[in-house]
Amino acid sequence: MQKNAIELRGITKRFGKVVANDRVDLTIRYGEILAILGENGSGKTTLMNVISGIYYPDEGQILVNDEPVSIRSPRDAFPLGIGMIHQHFKLVDVLTAAENIVLGLPGSTKLDIAKVATRINHLTEKYGFELDPFKKIYEMSVSEKQTVEIVKMLYRGAKILILDEPTAVLTPQETRRLFDVLRNMRAAGNAIVIITHKLNEVLELSDRVSVLRKGAYIGSVDTADASIASLTEMMVGRRVELDIERIPPADPVKRLTVDDISCVNQDGVITLDHVKFEAMGGEILGIAGVAGSGQRDLLEAIAGLQKVESGSILYDPPNAPCEDLTKLSAEEISKLGVKLSFVPEDRLGMGLVGPMDMVDNMMIRSYKKGNMFWVDKRSPRTLAEHIISELEVVTPGVSTPVGRLSGGNVQKVLVGREIASNPTVLMVAYPVRGLDINSSYTIYNLLNQQKKRGVAVLCVGEDLDVLLALCDRIMVMCGGRVTGIVDARTTTKEAVGMLMMHDGRDD
Repeated sequence: MQKNAIELRGITKRFGKVVANDRVDLTIRYGEILAILGENGSGKTTLMNVISGIYYPDEGQILVNDEPVSIRSPRDAFPLGIGMIHQHFKLVDVLTAAENIVLGLPGSTKLDIAKVATRINHLTEKYGFELDPFKKIYEMSVSEKQTVEIVKMLYRGAKILILDEPTAVLTPQETRRLFDVLRNMRAAGNAIVIITHKLNEVLELSDRVSVLRKGAYIGSVDTADASIASLTEMMVGRRVELDIERIPPADPVKRLTVDDISCVNQDGVITLDHVKFEAMGGEILGIAGVAGSGQRDLLEAIAGLQKVESGSILYDPPNAPCEDLTKLSAEEISKLGVKLSFVPEDRLGMGLVGPMDMVDNMMIRSYKKGNMFWVDKRSPRTLAEHIISELEVVTPGVSTPVGRLSGGNVQKVLVGREIASNPTVLMVAYPVRGLDINSSYTIYNLLNQQKKRGVAVLCVGEDLDVLLALCDRIMVMCGGRVTGIVDARTTTKEAVGMLMMHDGRDD
């Protein structure tokens, strides 16, 4: 029988009146990969933060190697062999991999980098990583940065590793390599915990699955005995329809023409390099690429938030003359009456105002115009209540500042507001990032409803399985260039993954 690495007994964590974890019992074992599942607000990340020392529990007991322990900070967790790899990496870009890995460790003021590199190479060879200890972080791909984070924990002696959404920004090929490494770590006797919303990956990788619902522990099952349907029912508490509807585009009409545009950022780096494509009303155009490939820059350029150095952006509204948006700011685009909605990647930084409540955030579009933007003249409060009901936003009420909501619930508010503005072009960047499977399918259905209305939907996504099932065409970007536009019905995940890794500059 496998030995327990961590045992949680009655763990409770509160934030004011909100109970994030409610008397949770959980066991993590050496030599296994455990997946933690749950809807948004179910307490998954909070529980892992308790284990890794970021939060301290209000009640309950933690046992590591069958001994009661007190973990008040990550500094307490490291000696116990616990390390957490967060979705957003905590690395210093100008330092090398080796320098980042030893950063903050006690020892001599003079660093023996050769000795450090030797130990790093030993770890990478043992588990099957590929990593150059002397490579600068800013020169690395996302998967290489993730490798640095994992090796950093192993270097500190971690035997219990927690990974938060580890494949969110990886290509299929990089995901397979990561899974091979995690299996090697499991075989070496480590305990691996993954938090993910990708149920197909849970079934492929994990040995056991534990489910939380509304802060409470629901139960654990062996992965071999589970299915996507059964896991979803455990998470949600009822059966959920998991089919993504994709009807053929009906009479697609050109709505947006992006012709050979290029953009340069403040540091003089080319972010978009002669990008060209058309977006059609009545279809969903997926945009795929590893993080930082130009997806964000493209949507911001179309929305008037980023200066276009060359090329043109033309908007073809129904029953109106074509508009040239190339040199216009976001405010000028809005004054023209262009029905363009944008759900940015940065939810609170660009999309919503954190200290403001839902009602005020519904009204943001109309503040400068001095009138409401709803065709049916519903009040912002009515709209906020409608979004809460339809998208199942977890909030004490419409007067709660959106900055106090979980990331997934903030995303629901933003997507709901932008879709309700009745656009003819809808651009969404990672619309289901951080959302549980039930909420994700709600968003997919909303995007499909917009498609049926004749809206041109541009969807930047990170889950290729979803893009292949949801979209009509997929445009792939790498290094700020378009490397291909493929038919989502006939292409493969592997083919898209290859385009994601090749910018075509050496052709």
